[in-house]
Amino acid sequence: MNTEILCFGSELLHGDIVNSNAAYLSKKLAEIGINVYYHSVVGDNHQRMEEAFRIAFERVDLVICTGGLGPTQDDITKEILARYHGQPMQFDPASLEHVKHIYRRLNRPMPESNLRQAYFPQGSHILPNPFGTANGCYLKKNGKIAILLPGPPKEMIPMFENHALPLLMPYSDGVIQGRKYVVTGLGESTTEERIMDLVTHQSNPTIATFAGNGRVIVRVTAKAKDASSCDLLLDPIETELLDRLRGHIYITETMDPATHTANRLIEKNLTLALAESCTGGLLASKLTACPGISSVFLQGYITYSNTSKIQTLGVREETIETYGAVSSQTAVEMAQGALSKAGSQIGVAITGIAGPSGGTLDKPVGLVYVAVVYQDQIVVKTLNYPGTREVVRERSAVAALDILNHLLK
Repeated sequence: MNTEILCFGSELLHGDIVNSNAAYLSKKLAEIGINVYYHSVVGDNHQRMEEAFRIAFERVDLVICTGGLGPTQDDITKEILARYHGQPMQFDPASLEHVKHIYRRLNRPMPESNLRQAYFPQGSHILPNPFGTANGCYLKKNGKIAILLPGPPKEMIPMFENHALPLLMPYSDGVIQGRKYVVTGLGESTTEERIMDLVTHQSNPTIATFAGNGRVIVRVTAKAKDASSCDLLLDPIETELLDRLRGHIYITETMDPATHTANRLIEKNLTLALAESCTGGLLASKLTACPGISSVFLQGYITYSNTSKIQTLGVREETIETYGAVSSQTAVEMAQGALSKAGSQIGVAITGIAGPSGGTLDKPVGLVYVAVVYQDQIVVKTLNYPGTREVVRERSAVAALDILNHLLK
């Protein structure tokens, strides 16, 4: 079965909202072996929406739409689908009661405009929405399937997983499994060079590399009748990758290194303290976004000034006077101070010049030192990133996570 994901909403075209729905749906459909051939985004315009439905149904079997199910005048997705099929709109009493129930809970009167959320193209199978007023629908006509889902991800995702996905399972012709690997310390071209023969001769599994934030991601994807058959295809490729990229590669269930770090810290029950200067708490923010991290993350210190480095972390005045606040020596003492003061097993420190000003010939903007103290190991990494202040801060935090991930393998 071939699919088009059709996202309605002028706010998507204007850039006010990032279209995360299409990426999510593509991933979920791939997992059950349903091909996604097209992504389309269309504004809230009758003519263009109807044309989008016509084009989509001419080239695919399944059209999944998000957006346009609300109560306002520009929420017209259901009406456009009904018009395309020449179907009347049909009242659904249960959907009206659903909307009324939500307003009763809010202790507010239901606006008259919400009545339109109780009407669907005739013949629709209603998809409940426990997190909003807009129920969705599934309509099969003339051998084609349309699934209409709400736009907000917090409503769309549970509706798709709990109600739409079971309706699509009979059309699945297998499963697709993927594994991701993070490569650090090598560029994308060097990484690809080491595995070029695998990439050149790929068929199933397929291998792809892409870069971002100072890392290279290698994604390996296999398609087979079931998950265990996929594993049989993936295992030999994984063994080869780990051998060829040894010392630079680690396995991750997510492309987010903070999640990987948090999980490893929790699994090993290793406590952590951070000392951040130029990143200003960004590393702590990334880690504290991970559930369960409170069991191992003891303390985060933002020591932006020289005085705070000395008074809070115990960095020696002579170290800063001799080597500067941005130096490997200061970074190590910051990490040691955070570890000692918090009583943690691991200390991590970041100090650098994020810019856009403050650089010199000897210490340019983008120069960053990351230090990690763990057991009897002291790891210091010198970085020199081009780019904006935001880029330098982001890549510095990710570099610290990468060092931790290597140490925690």
